[in-house]
Amino acid sequence: MTTIDDFLKAPNLRELLDELENAWQEEQRRRHQFWAEVDEGKKAEFILGEIIYHSPVYGRHWMASTNILGYLIPYVRESRLGKVGVEKVMVRLTRNDYEPDICFWKKEKSAQFQQKQSAFPPPDFVVEILSDSTKERDYGIKMTDYALHGVQEYWIVDVEHETVEQYLLDGNAFQLAQKLKDGVLESEVISGFRMRIKEIFTES
Repeated sequence: MTTIDDFLKAPNLRELLDELENAWQEEQRRRHQFWAEVDEGKKAEFILGEIIYHSPVYGRHWMASTNILGYLIPYVRESRLGKVGVEKVMVRLTRNDYEPDICFWKKEKSAQFQQKQSAFPPPDFVVEILSDSTKERDYGIKMTDYALHGVQEYWIVDVEHETVEQYLLDGNAFQLAQKLKDGVLESEVISGFRMRIKEIFTES
């Protein structure tokens, strides 16, 4: 693996920098095109220069999301803690644009949001619900990117195995705090918010 130190010692450093700049400019061109053409009716993300379109979710994915939101949205509203984003809310980071399954901003950030705003800053809390097509990104680029942009808490919900992993920010990387299949999971970021694991995966 090439390190920054190897890169800086390269005799053709100027040429490499030019190649990187050209690649960056081309990626930004595609990103602007993505923003100009993105369809509100489709879930799409811009990741590492590519547009990723998402297929319709399975029932178990939809149910887990609905169950979490059924508890989270009323709690956040009643406690006046901030704002909850769902599915089609676009989060814009330095290089990539994501639409997390569920996210939350504390009121200090969300108080600045505008009615016609279409891109939002890094959330304080993110939930991603695994599917076969998203698993690699949820554990890979998204986990890295969320951490580098200061997301303080990250839940990964596995609907197949009915588990939830809670990651907490430590410096600029996430550390696994716990992985639960039963019991109660309490958020560190959303003060006082807790859910029984079984409530995430059952209809009633």
